[in-house]
Amino acid sequence: MDLSRTLTGFGAALLATALLANPATGAPGDTPSTRDFGNGPERNEIAAVDSAAALSARTLLAEEPASAWSLQSRQGYPRQNTLPVWPDNPEDRSIKLGLIPYHEMAPKLNALQQASDRVSAEIIGKSAGGRDLYLVTVTAPEPAGEAARQDRWRALIEDNPAAAKRDRALRNGYKTPVWINANIHGNEWEGTDGALRVIERLATATDAATGDFLGRSRVYVTVTNNPDGRIAGTRANGAGFDINRDHATGSQPESRAVRDVVIGTQPFVMLDEHGYTGTTLIEPATPPHGQNYEYDLYIKHALPNALGMEKAIQRLGYPETAAADIPFRDYVPGDWDDWPPIFTPMYAMYHGAIGHTVEIPLRVNNADYTNLPVEELRRRAGINTDVAAATIEAALTYADTNRATLLADQIEQFRRGWAGEASPEIPDGFVPGFGPEDRYSTTFPRAYVIPAGTPAAARLVDHLIANDVRVTRARHDFTVNGRRYADGTYIVDMHQPKRGLANVLLEAGRDISDLVPQMYDISGWSHGLLWGARVDASLRTLPRVHTSPVTRAAPTGSVDAPRGRDLSLSLCDGNDVRAVNELLTRGIKLRRTHAGTVVVPAGARSEATALAKTLGVRFGAAPRGTEGEVFDQPVIAAAVSADELFVLREMGFEVRTVSTAVLNAGADLSGVDTLIVSSGLSYTALNPTARAAVDAFLARGGGVLTRGATGAAFNAAAKVLPATAVAGRGDANGVVTVTNEGAVVGAGSPPNSFVYSPLWFTGTGFTVEQRYGTGPLVAGHWLPTGTGTNGPAQAAGQAAVVSGTTPGGGNAVLFGTEPLFRAHPKGLYAGYARALFWTAG
Repeated sequence: MDLSRTLTGFGAALLATALLANPATGAPGDTPSTRDFGNGPERNEIAAVDSAAALSARTLLAEEPASAWSLQSRQGYPRQNTLPVWPDNPEDRSIKLGLIPYHEMAPKLNALQQASDRVSAEIIGKSAGGRDLYLVTVTAPEPAGEAARQDRWRALIEDNPAAAKRDRALRNGYKTPVWINANIHGNEWEGTDGALRVIERLATATDAATGDFLGRSRVYVTVTNNPDGRIAGTRANGAGFDINRDHATGSQPESRAVRDVVIGTQPFVMLDEHGYTGTTLIEPATPPHGQNYEYDLYIKHALPNALGMEKAIQRLGYPETAAADIPFRDYVPGDWDDWPPIFTPMYAMYHGAIGHTVEIPLRVNNADYTNLPVEELRRRAGINTDVAAATIEAALTYADTNRATLLADQIEQFRRGWAGEASPEIPDGFVPGFGPEDRYSTTFPRAYVIPAGTPAAARLVDHLIANDVRVTRARHDFTVNGRRYADGTYIVDMHQPKRGLANVLLEAGRDISDLVPQMYDISGWSHGLLWGARVDASLRTLPRVHTSPVTRAAPTGSVDAPRGRDLSLSLCDGNDVRAVNELLTRGIKLRRTHAGTVVVPAGARSEATALAKTLGVRFGAAPRGTEGEVFDQPVIAAAVSADELFVLREMGFEVRTVSTAVLNAGADLSGVDTLIVSSGLSYTALNPTARAAVDAFLARGGGVLTRGATGAAFNAAAKVLPATAVAGRGDANGVVTVTNEGAVVGAGSPPNSFVYSPLWFTGTGFTVEQRYGTGPLVAGHWLPTGTGTNGPAQAAGQAAVVSGTTPGGGNAVLFGTEPLFRAHPKGLYAGYARALFWTAG
């Protein structure tokens, strides 16, 4: 083990001591780290505002958006398209930096296509704001027959790796695929400009070496993964999402577009060009390494490729590029980890790629964008562009030089999946610095079983299929592990090429709190526990049943009631909520018997039937004589984060966005039923007029729903409920167990929830809806403070969600958990919506 890794281990011990001595009990970012935790405190501090992208977020929850793009076609190369040209936009933030604005990209790519038969440009989707997403392919011309042969070989590598390994023609003729993703964070600009420089060089170079390279390679470039953010100078896309946190969830069109690219191109190597870290940073990452990777096949290439990129930037000759930070080599465990599958390179690794995040060095965004002279900004942007181009060129060289080994190792990754082999134990020193702290693995189950018949099951199955996980459907009843399952049940046979991806999405996960002193972003997630579907793991046995491959989940909706009878709908899923809001929008008078059940009049049967078909919801027969309280669609004022606003509108709620500033400017709360507070609203920061308006709202019995530290502060200051919030560590996050007790949120909710900077509530005078379970953390990272407090042991049994009556007679619900976090824990949506309807009265 080399000295740098020995020091890293010692540094980890020192860092753990520092964490214990300096507990973080507040907002994310309080933990000592070289990086801000996750997305930082803005999720609680900056309220989402209305935007065209947010207002258009009306995707039907039951439907996984179809792939907009596929590599396969009957065409050869070039596949040239005249890209539509966007109007000039002098407000494009890249202009100040001397970089290419979005409106100049299509003309530039059109010109390159006219000038070179090596360049093909196409649109692979739209951004949240409706802008075109471009993919450029650079390769030597191919007749249609050769392109078809490349398609067959690419499929063979995944579908039959043993045959691919034996195929000498494939070994000699398969073109090396490399994928470059640029500008996923909109205000990290220069990856786009560096990539365009490389495209232009490859397109126009006349030397034999370049021609030969393109004869045996395909270079794919997603030129800007986030045009909305590039233009606006924001990290997030037009809907307020960090796309580089969305790959396990696929809630955003930009992440779905690059999902289709990585599946379709099956790259050997990929780079995701980011910024800015002061010193260029090039992955591989620190431990904890994702336990579902075939990590030996990754690190044997990732480390030497990173070293080659480091040499390339050193050759630029700038003082600012004299060295790079390679986290695997240079950082302490947990400081730049590759544990969650939410980041683009980590996600790509499950598809057979050697994935790298590259962080270019010199900051030009945020305060620097505003405060530095234009000349200095352009100097920095020029160096950053050189760095981006140099890392791309070095990665292309590595991929070309090592094409035979990269091909063999991608084949091997898929072969292991098909064979169901255990991942090998990697010995110390496998690459320089590899040691026990790097050794993470898991035991793959033999299969997952997903009973059909619910919108949640259909959503999960469609999501798996969209991510290239293979799913089958039982053709008759069967029994496995003593449980009986009906025909139509879905089965995920874990003997499949991308078993790592299947497992990382479906498994419960792992509590890694004791393994590293800190983590950067989420450490727990689980579609199996958080998406609302029942998912059973069969550890050793593949169900013995005839199955059929599934390309799309079977419909789940129905109206199961005689004609003339009122219908009943239980609010168990986000789609159920969407159906209710659609009916209310159409003026249909609905009745609520309690928080979780809605009665639909018999005269609305045709509307219910249509919604059952589109949303997959199931209407039953309401008991005769059922009365219930008539209710309207709630009028909601919401100071919420962008992800929460997205989910609320996805469920069909009409939302008026507010914040401290909006209320101080005179926003009217007179017609509002419920005020949601989770981000960007401080009661104590309201001016006298705004505070009086809030007080009047509460005094007339307006409903309140809060989440997180901002909501808890509002509750305390405005004296909504007599509940005192206790904060877990600010960097704590993950999947937890809960016990459901209350009639509003608790009734019908799953036994697991999600936390991110968790809270719990003490006191009396309220109802406990959910409590944290005994030993609540299932998967994630949650340490106690230095005094042994604020950890999961202290949270166990405490109130996680509470409800009650305000002094003004309104209803209020306080969440210490994260039911809408990044549009991920979809099984928690209905409980949040029940709370929202209840608070609205």
